[in-house]
Amino acid sequence: MCLAVPARVCALLDGERAVIELDGLKREISIELVDDVVVGDYVIVHVGHALGKLDPEEAEETLALLREFAEAQA
Repeated sequence: MCLAVPARVCALLDGERAVIELDGLKREISIELVDDVVVGDYVIVHVGHALGKLDPEEAEETLALLREFAEAQA
């Protein structure tokens, strides 16, 4: 099963790259598939690529559900 997750952009890099943060973890990803990404945007990330932008409220709701699911599995 593949899963794309929302993450907040915390830095823009050269070459259509960005650093995202998800629950304290930071990763470098490609943003070449998404136009006009700025620091603070939420993007949906799958295998190192941003696929699109998300509304901040929608992103936070999705992250809360994923955390809830993870806690239930523990």
